Amino acid sequence: MVDLERHSVVDVLEDRSVESAKAWLQERPTIEVVSQDRCGLYAQAAREGAPQARQVADRFHLVQNLREAIKEQMSVYGHANVRPILSEDAIASTMSQQRRARLAHRQSRQEIFDTLQALRQQGLTYSEIARRTGYDRRSIANWLISNAPRDRNRATLNPTSPLYFEAFLAECWKNGNRVGRHLFYDIKNRGYTGSRSNLERLLKVWREVENIQPESPPEMDVSEPVRDPDTGHMISSVVAAALCMKPRGLLTDRQARKVNALKQGSRAFAIMRGLAMRFNGILRSGRSQALDEWIDDALDTELTAIMRFASVLRRDIDAVRNAIELPWSNGQAEGQISRLKMLKRAMYGRAGPELMRARMLPLNHRN
Repeated sequence: MVDLERHSVVDVLEDRSVESAKAWLQERPTIEVVSQDRCGLYAQAAREGAPQARQVADRFHLVQNLREAIKEQMSVYGHANVRPILSEDAIASTMSQQRRARLAHRQSRQEIFDTLQALRQQGLTYSEIARRTGYDRRSIANWLISNAPRDRNRATLNPTSPLYFEAFLAECWKNGNRVGRHLFYDIKNRGYTGSRSNLERLLKVWREVENIQPESPPEMDVSEPVRDPDTGHMISSVVAAALCMKPRGLLTDRQARKVNALKQGSRAFAIMRGLAMRFNGILRSGRSQALDEWIDDALDTELTAIMRFASVLRRDIDAVRNAIELPWSNGQAEGQISRLKMLKRAMYGRAGPELMRARMLPLNHRN
């Protein structure tokens, strides 16, 4: 926790949970502004712990989020690093195989259950059943105390599992938000630390239940990757995203040629560059009146990643407006986080919260 006015660390919390940050903020009701890096956990903590304060989204992270959206969008359309799209027959075959495997597993458990029940009904003891079947006596007892095959116990859920956010995902699903990339971004902002593939596996089951095919991105007029006019190599989505965010006046001659090639070869890039330049201008202008029009234009592009970015801006509109109109940012906190990481590495990870607090806090703040 950093005091933005005094430019100093005021506390180091023991964890990154909503509860800890919320409790810390509640103890300080005079806080007027909270700057955060757009992490959903901190936004929630600020809403609940300091409802009187104005939240400010960090401008650096806003630009970074837009660049990531552009990178994702350029990966979708015609670049070599995109996974091949499976045909409908291949998808159906894979789903059929997985369905058969699950059915076979259930049938096998049912057969085990029926066998153990039959032996028990013959009057055999658990020990005798264990001798005949080879199963552990404790496992046999667990099987026989129920009236049907028991499902495997689910491990304790944590933020690495999408099921930790099942209630939120189910609500999004009910409201029609069923695109994996959208949901991954949403739960990641709420603290999800697992992979997107884990989330997609859960969504695949939900789609199978409703017989829904995964949604495809809208078609654009890009069939081939755009090539660098100087080298002939394909321009990667990472480079394209970085160039998309860079103003014309700061481009080198070589970069300018790449931008021209991207604009000519990719209508999606041309649209996103126009939006990026406008967004940078809005952030620097200090006036947020043009933000609503920008969001509307972004939603009208039919570019999935850009539409999602715009939707998240609208959902967090007050904090984004404050980022444009107020001078505060998360830069000080980011610098202190870098310092904290350096200290942790220097102490080989052996430092606990108290020692880290002693190293990070000025003398006049220490207890």
